[in-house]
Amino acid sequence: MARVLTEQANRDKAALLLVADPDELAEGMRIAGVELPITPVNDPAALAPGRIALHALRRPAPIPRAHSSAEGGQHALDTLRTCLALAQQGVVDGICFAPLNKASLHMAGMGHADELHWFAEMLGHQGALSEFNVLDGLWTCRVTSHIALREVAGLITPDKIIGAIALVHEALVQAGIAAPRIAVCGLNPHNGDNGAFGREEIDIIAPALEEARRRGLPCEGPYPADTIFLRAQPKACGTRDVDAIVTMYHDQGQIAMKLMGFWRGITVAGGLPVPITTCAHGTGFDIQGKGIARAGALQAAFDLACVMAARR
Repeated sequence: MARVLTEQANRDKAALLLVADPDELAEGMRIAGVELPITPVNDPAALAPGRIALHALRRPAPIPRAHSSAEGGQHALDTLRTCLALAQQGVVDGICFAPLNKASLHMAGMGHADELHWFAEMLGHQGALSEFNVLDGLWTCRVTSHIALREVAGLITPDKIIGAIALVHEALVQAGIAAPRIAVCGLNPHNGDNGAFGREEIDIIAPALEEARRRGLPCEGPYPADTIFLRAQPKACGTRDVDAIVTMYHDQGQIAMKLMGFWRGITVAGGLPVPITTCAHGTGFDIQGKGIARAGALQAAFDLACVMAARR
């Protein structure tokens, strides 16, 4: 994050409020070899484009480096809880956070499978949710997410499919795409091959897409998952045939997206009342302190958070 915020062009994109432990921030700047111009948050003019206001949140205890820990998870949850409260108070319009370590969050007592559902609980949000992944303007959305693969087929329902389409459509519009083009994957190999390898495409997915279109949601499919991402690749002129792909389960989209650009991928917490983005890769404990972490994905997440917050 220090490398991203050291760029004046990034500081000019929004009024920035940085929630961080001052000592951790100083260490991050030392490792990155940068110095950020920080304004105390109690300065009446602190929240203004071009400046960084610091909301100091001190860690209660030293945090072990380069491995999962309850201390690290607790500080991450405290930091995110503060950010969510600031959003609820109307102080901020969007949130971008650095990579999280889910093992640490669980060690600190987070009872949800992932931070998305924890966000929803903290915000009191009871509507539909989905984790979106974004790469170079291509979005993916999931009907099911962090569950065992053996449970997927039983959880695919028309309502969940339509809900996923509606969520990603709303997010695309918020990101500035006026007329989104959404493709939907099938579940089975070769799209079920007319029922030879399963009937979910015939009995569940296709009828759900028909109902979604009746409700005014632009979507096409179902398409075989092993070919739809080829259509989503940018053409020579830079355009692509689809803006978003709805997948039936986690790895159906994640493998393709990470192969296409692991170091540029973004994760968006979809369905929540406030835009929340982060990079799609993890914490990289193996390179901690070496100053070689790439900032491309976090830069992309920051850019998207600024766009979505401005249009909120």
